[in-house]
Amino acid sequence: MTKAAPVLDIDAILDDRATRIIVCCGSGGVGKTTTAAALGLRAAERGRCAVVLTVDPARRLAQSMGLTELDNTPRLVARTEAGGQLYAMMLDMKRTFDEIIEAHADPERARQILSNPFYQSLSSSFSGTQEYMAMEKLGQLRRSDEWDLIVVDTPPSRSALDFLDAPERLGRFLDGRFIRLLTAPAKAGGRSAFRLLNAGLGLVAGAMTKLLGAQVIKDLQTFVSALDAVFGGFRQRAEMTYRLLQAHGTAFLVVAAPERDAMREAAYFVERLAEERMPLAGLVVNRVHVSPLTRLSAARSTAAAEDLEAKGEHELTAAVLRLHAARMQLAAREGRERDHFVSAHPTVPVVQVPAMWHDVHDLDGLREIGTLLAKTA
Repeated sequence: MTKAAPVLDIDAILDDRATRIIVCCGSGGVGKTTTAAALGLRAAERGRCAVVLTVDPARRLAQSMGLTELDNTPRLVARTEAGGQLYAMMLDMKRTFDEIIEAHADPERARQILSNPFYQSLSSSFSGTQEYMAMEKLGQLRRSDEWDLIVVDTPPSRSALDFLDAPERLGRFLDGRFIRLLTAPAKAGGRSAFRLLNAGLGLVAGAMTKLLGAQVIKDLQTFVSALDAVFGGFRQRAEMTYRLLQAHGTAFLVVAAPERDAMREAAYFVERLAEERMPLAGLVVNRVHVSPLTRLSAARSTAAAEDLEAKGEHELTAAVLRLHAARMQLAAREGRERDHFVSAHPTVPVVQVPAMWHDVHDLDGLREIGTLLAKTA
């Protein structure tokens, strides 16, 4: 028999004023966004000023709060009797990128960057931009000190933890040979710089010019030269945010459903966080199926239904018994998946949230989820 996992005490985390950041991560379709929103609301109702930041481009956070939309600016959702406040926002990676440029470049250089075709493409579709901007926005929120708790809802896939790689990936991009050659003229200055560029690029420059066109190369060189100082500042801030995520005061919650694929993803997240030395608070298992008739096993329920069907009696009762048997089989299957995770990760605290019969689309629904999350028995 699998030893019971430690119980995850959600309220203890929310009530600890030293906890300033909660990061919810997990695969798609497990209720991660709803969990993040419920945590933010419960924290606000316990007297904290909380903001929920979703990095997921879907509009699930707004829907769960009964709102039509959210944007890149924190929006007040509720004030509570306990004196707390709940804010919510959805990351707009292009707008966040624009804000970085506007804040860390003089007006003329900012104009050059924002109007550059390469920047316009990079800021909206370049691989990794979303993770870079998530790290930047989280750092902005934490540095502003306007909220005493930030709840982050990450994207619904293994890329949810890609923002942990943002500083290193950005560093590799900025330190790449091609980028260094493109920025050489701006850093060295004068005709000698252009001779250096020509010598460095050599045949590569000619080949890329034929492939991409002279204007594209020029736009790219102008963009990189103008953005060099701004990117350097972002790299430093991203590294600071990364260290903040490793520090006391941050709690990672892995969210999963009691299904094989979702629990396998949960194990991946737990192991990845351990590798990165990130503070894992525990696992939230959502949508767990339970039955009030736990003493009536699936086998007994099925046998009773078959007996009634054979006699041609009580068709409705037989149907209910079969429904109960199916539910008990599902609960047993979910229990095995949970036990498998616990046996592999016996020290990870776990809380189970029963499946709800309705969708969550307002604060009352989130409040109900928060109550279920906080049940430690």
